[in-house]
Amino acid sequence: MTAAEALKRLQGFFAERGWRPLPFQRTMWRHYLAGQSGLLHTPTGSGKTLAMFGGPLLQALVDPLPTPARRSAVRPLQVLWVTPLRALATDTARALQAPLKAVGLDWQVGLRSGDASSRDKRLAREGRLDVLVTTPESLALLLSYPDTLARMRQLRCVVVDEWHELVGSKRGVLLQLNLALLRDTAPAMQLWGLSATLGNLQQAREVLLPGRDDAVTVEGARPRPVRVRSLLPEPGERFPWAGHLGLGQLPRVLQALMGARSSLLFTNTRAQAELWHQALSAVWPEDSATLALHHGSLDPALRQQVEDGLRAGSLRCVVATSSLDLGVDFPEVEQVLQLGSPKGVARLRQRAGRARHRPGASGEILCVPSHALELAEYAAARRALDAGVVEARRPLRLSLDVLAQHCISRALAGGFDAEALLAQVRRTHAFAQLGDAQWQDVLQFIVQGGRALAQYPDFHKAVQDEDGIYRVHDRRQALRHRLSIGTISSDGSVRVQFLRGGSLGAVEEQFAGRLRRGDRFQFAGRLLELVQLKDMTAYVRVARGGEGVVPRWQGGQLALSTSLGRELEAVLGGADDSPESRWLAPLMDLQASLSARPSPDHLLVEDVRRREGQFLFVYPFAGRHVHEALAALLALRCTRLQRNSIGYAVNDHGLVLAPALPIALDAAQWSALLDPGALLDDLRAAVNLGELARRQFRGIARVSGLLVPSLPGGMPRSLRQLQASAGLLYDVLREHDPEHMLLQLAEREVLHDSLDVDGLRDALQRMQGRALSLQAPRSLTPLGFPLWAERLRGQLSNEDWRTRVLRAAQQLEKRNAR
Repeated sequence: MTAAEALKRLQGFFAERGWRPLPFQRTMWRHYLAGQSGLLHTPTGSGKTLAMFGGPLLQALVDPLPTPARRSAVRPLQVLWVTPLRALATDTARALQAPLKAVGLDWQVGLRSGDASSRDKRLAREGRLDVLVTTPESLALLLSYPDTLARMRQLRCVVVDEWHELVGSKRGVLLQLNLALLRDTAPAMQLWGLSATLGNLQQAREVLLPGRDDAVTVEGARPRPVRVRSLLPEPGERFPWAGHLGLGQLPRVLQALMGARSSLLFTNTRAQAELWHQALSAVWPEDSATLALHHGSLDPALRQQVEDGLRAGSLRCVVATSSLDLGVDFPEVEQVLQLGSPKGVARLRQRAGRARHRPGASGEILCVPSHALELAEYAAARRALDAGVVEARRPLRLSLDVLAQHCISRALAGGFDAEALLAQVRRTHAFAQLGDAQWQDVLQFIVQGGRALAQYPDFHKAVQDEDGIYRVHDRRQALRHRLSIGTISSDGSVRVQFLRGGSLGAVEEQFAGRLRRGDRFQFAGRLLELVQLKDMTAYVRVARGGEGVVPRWQGGQLALSTSLGRELEAVLGGADDSPESRWLAPLMDLQASLSARPSPDHLLVEDVRRREGQFLFVYPFAGRHVHEALAALLALRCTRLQRNSIGYAVNDHGLVLAPALPIALDAAQWSALLDPGALLDDLRAAVNLGELARRQFRGIARVSGLLVPSLPGGMPRSLRQLQASAGLLYDVLREHDPEHMLLQLAEREVLHDSLDVDGLRDALQRMQGRALSLQAPRSLTPLGFPLWAERLRGQLSNEDWRTRVLRAAQQLEKRNAR
């Protein structure tokens, strides 16, 4: 078949649906037929799946591979489609099947992920698919079998969907290693990444396609215009300054939901999603079946029911977290609401794209503030969107725990030659700088766990045979490794399951461990009663009436991005005339009269003296993670000026230091405190780096294979047992092998990820370049009050935290009333 005839068939598929191929889709097809690889950058909902898949379809029509006469025979895999979410994999497989019949291809499309059916898993293992949709973890598992690569030698195309979600994570590092393996196996294959909302586009392409100067970048449809609206309180209405979940907005939110055919209400945490679903359920005027809940801790079957309901248009509202952020198509969704600050420009754009998810349609998001200053963050997000600002995703380097896992997988898949694998690994962006000594450490680790663990057989994974090839011979080691493939480390979890019935999902072990028989809790949109906690499973039944606590998940708090922080500083400085800024004007006028407004031109520092002591407020607007490290650093440096004990608290806007003894600091001393010199040494002295590294070590030990999972049929290991095992290993290595590669990796990850030393250094340099606005207000200011309230969380009191915060806010408002 000629190229023109093939194109006519594909255009016929578009015409059947009333569509016409967009210019960027045609451009993609031309690049693909020319044999090129690259990165497609286009907004969610603009038609990127067909833009990508059209190339392999046209290629198959013009230059088909021989297919076996019998459907049951082994078929050459032609397209491998990798996506970061299992739910997205299911939706993608469905989308890829749509054009096949129209263009006349008898291709088998299958799924290989944790949610795949046993049939799909069998077809993938047996090599009876033309198109395989999978996740990075499932691909790594598939490639750990010796016969997989042989069936991929004719692989024509690999597609990495939602590359922006992988490029800055260990999941992306694992995928880089397996892509290098596939490139060497099938040198003619084309590799394409699909991405949206990405700030460092060129770097992302280099990570995906290292050393490929001929790789192209295709810009798709222009970003959809996104309209940001805020659900403003009424003029003169009392609105909290801090510390609330936004439930006071319930009547307005319900009115907005009833005004649209279907809505997604996004929250930033799973606990907030549970609470809002519970609150809406209590006032929902329609059939309760039209209101649903979706977050990552729910059972996959429950999540699938919600996604199917969204596609069918049978749901009026879904309360969701980031579990619905990515590109699953929901054209029936008419409205998106964001509860609280999105904390990032890319996240807001991604969520706005969930509504009217069709090419050419504009996006809109209704933002629901939980307290007053979040209105300023909405105005800042609108400014950033208008300016085209998108956050960059920083790629990781030298994640040796991931490399160790990959090496064991290669040893399982028939074995590897060390020199050949080293050359292949160094062709990835993540390990281009891998040194010979580091490589020898990795090899020593997979053979005996390192010098200190050499006497323990459980840590002997691979063996170097007489022919020099590294292989895994122990079947138990092989099984354990395949059970633990992947890089997603989570806190210990307890399954929640009906006493007689199906699974609801999982809560964290720390929460479940506090429950007693008969206790009630709210989960999966239901009020549940604990019947029994056994073998890491909480058996429950539905409770009748009453109330229940809501689980809290650790690590769910999002930090303000640097890009959004800079826009926020400008908004609070008065560079904005949006409806949100006009509503906030009285509050910011109070800030100016008591102290000063922040500004990109100066650094605002407030010295407040109260009956309970001195409070030093600093406002860098660099995000919670940077402020955590900065507060510890400033506290240390202040104690060098005089003997003192200094507590601190942080939020996304700034930090507060609370010295036990008053301390007077002039502009020169503040400048010295903010000096980026000797940063690493001071940071090591300021924080308990050993304890932080100890916590980080557990995830690293799991990824590397040092912490082995329970075998099927064995007793599940609790988080406490895993922590104890990891802690014991950490102590043994610290004492007997202090230079162990995993200890060094744990410390490096703490510094660069948990403490964000690079972001801290940038923040210090930025602050040092500004004039200092040193203020001494007579009372707490609107900017200082949330930080003061945050500090109250760590104090012992027989009063509820919100009660104390509310009373303090009322006192401040009364004192500063005009």
